Amino acid sequence: MDNKIDLINLILEHTTDVKVDEPLSKHTSFRIGGEAQIFVTPTSIESLQAIIDICLKNNVEYYVLGNGSNVLVSDKGFDGVIVSIYKNLSDIIVSENKITAQAGALLSKIAKQAEEASLGGFEFAHGIPGTLGGAITMNAGAYDGEIKDVLESVVVLTIDGQIKKLLAAELELGYRTSKIPDEKYIVLEATISLTNKPQSEISEKMKDFASRRRDKQPLNYPSAGSTFKRPPGHFAGKLIMDSGFAGYTVGGAQVSSKHCGFVINVGNATCEDVLNLIEQVQKKVWQDYQVQLQPEIKLIGVK
Repeated sequence: MDNKIDLINLILEHTTDVKVDEPLSKHTSFRIGGEAQIFVTPTSIESLQAIIDICLKNNVEYYVLGNGSNVLVSDKGFDGVIVSIYKNLSDIIVSENKITAQAGALLSKIAKQAEEASLGGFEFAHGIPGTLGGAITMNAGAYDGEIKDVLESVVVLTIDGQIKKLLAAELELGYRTSKIPDEKYIVLEATISLTNKPQSEISEKMKDFASRRRDKQPLNYPSAGSTFKRPPGHFAGKLIMDSGFAGYTVGGAQVSSKHCGFVINVGNATCEDVLNLIEQVQKKVWQDYQVQLQPEIKLIGVK
């Protein structure tokens, strides 16, 4: 659509929360990124469905953003519509041993409600700073668990505007992957199945994981979490450290000395700084160990 005003007016029929030229650095854990041409917060599933339909019918690029914890945004921003589901689409319902939550619900909040209901199996997700939708899309995991271990079913919005329920087995969940991006599904909500467990055991496990994170991860700097996927038979952080990159800096981006699997923003890093650093790390690790590191971070607006 040539006329941005017309597009905004169409979107305003379905939500009043619309921002123009919104800095995406405010909405990502990396604190990096240029402006979104339009930044929209749907108020309901129906609102989300209508906004996506508007984008598709008008050939406007869009990206559904959760908590912005696993993304790197281009310095040039995003020439389209960013649809933010984190604020409104975050309901959580506990029923017996199952929890049904909307895609924008934070994993930490779901884990807390599981703890309060004495439901075990989701402790691993308590420290992952993302939303359920993003976690399902990439089959997020940590320590002793991953989403596929507890996921029962998912409700998605398809590219042709249909709402569809899928069983976890239909999603082809693997290590940091699923069929959701390939099918261009948008996760709307999901149900996880947990097991009854003493609340004290759940609390103790969550405290242990939190302590290990504080000890080993550079949580005091902006980042997008683990920068690279774990290569088969190796640990990305160790390969990077052994290649001499601990503390290596490009502009404001740095390989964390505390955990070399993290690229951190130590001072007004740009997207280009991070991409340059990632490329240098990949080349050196390949040269030294013939292991190809694959980024875990999702790129937005990067051509």
